[in-house]
Amino acid sequence: MDFAYSPKVKDMQARLLAFMDQHIYPNEARFLREIAENRARGNAWVPTAVIEELKPKARAAGLWNLFLPRSPRAPEGLSNLEYAPLCEIMGRVPWAAEVFNCSAPDTGNMETLERYASEALKDRWLEPLLRGEIRSAFLMTEPEVASSDATNIQCSIRREGDEYVINGRKWWSSGAGDPRCAIYIVMGKTDPEAGRHEQQSMILVPANTPGIKVLRPLTVYGWDDAPHGHMEVLLENVRVPAGNLLLGEGRGFEIAQGRLGPGRIHHCMRSIGAAERALELMCKRLNSRVAFGREIARQSVWQERVAEARCMIEQARLLTLKAAYMMDTVGNKVAKAEIAMIKIVAPNMACQIIDWAIQAHGGAGVSDDFPLAYAWAHQRTLRFADGPDEVHRNSLAKLELAKHLLLPREVEMPVTRGS
Repeated sequence: MDFAYSPKVKDMQARLLAFMDQHIYPNEARFLREIAENRARGNAWVPTAVIEELKPKARAAGLWNLFLPRSPRAPEGLSNLEYAPLCEIMGRVPWAAEVFNCSAPDTGNMETLERYASEALKDRWLEPLLRGEIRSAFLMTEPEVASSDATNIQCSIRREGDEYVINGRKWWSSGAGDPRCAIYIVMGKTDPEAGRHEQQSMILVPANTPGIKVLRPLTVYGWDDAPHGHMEVLLENVRVPAGNLLLGEGRGFEIAQGRLGPGRIHHCMRSIGAAERALELMCKRLNSRVAFGREIARQSVWQERVAEARCMIEQARLLTLKAAYMMDTVGNKVAKAEIAMIKIVAPNMACQIIDWAIQAHGGAGVSDDFPLAYAWAHQRTLRFADGPDEVHRNSLAKLELAKHLLLPREVEMPVTRGS
């Protein structure tokens, strides 16, 4: 496996790093200030002007829709292996990916539309998403069941003539708070009597359809992530055309597996970028502060943590690149063990390194004067998003144990002693 970056990727890395230096880092404070100002005016859900101003600049720089491989509608899309180092750079600032039209849940939703939607639905919804004109949400998790097992989903999708009628309650519907959110991808049950993995389906629901109520934003360690938002959504007798169903009845679980593979690795790529920035900020802080008569950087406990952080980042990056390489060469299904491994490793790694960086900053680390507290809250949620750690560990363990199952003829007969 060759993970060397091609000249094309190296050039894009240089351009993306320059864009971050020129446009993203200088606007971090402005981003937070705009949200605070909107909240003070009574509406935190107004899109920030800074991101809308930067999107045309990113597109002009050729840094747009980089995540979507093999799509004639997005010829700029890269392979997973090519995209990995670029997604990592975007992950250094939590909101940066949106500037490049590479942010969740839109990336996963666009991949879903590209793979599974009809051409008419692609024209209606995928095209404006690719242009960055609208945003989207993915409605899968439910408050009344353990949604780590997607077969528990209760939301009903019932056929009535040329329509489907949807009833259910969803939460952690990321992006549903954004007023630009125009389309939901909803997962529910079309046939509760079918096989365990054939009951579910996915359907497109325009956000302005009658019967939809956005009940409340859910906070993450005190942050509401406005204007993006993680919302609780009620769907009561919501009617959509039957043609909005993706792929066919009973194919929802299949679609979910296809959607979540790339989404998981994108999260992990960004986690590595967040960890890199935390390590950078930690080192700068340690080098600039004196405690008990000497620089904090000279204290062995911090040298141990800095060294361990570097090892952890490099290990996670190599595992991510291997997973990306396998997704490109043998497909998501064959790479499922590697995808599970990196989804376990990367957010845990990032949480630990960001935590050390917060500790190095003292009280400042938990304030908004530095991006660390927000970064930690974001990374901690990723241990739930797209499947909790426990589910991925369970899947990985089953794959590993299956390698060593003994066939009946391989089971040795017990040895008995003669008289």
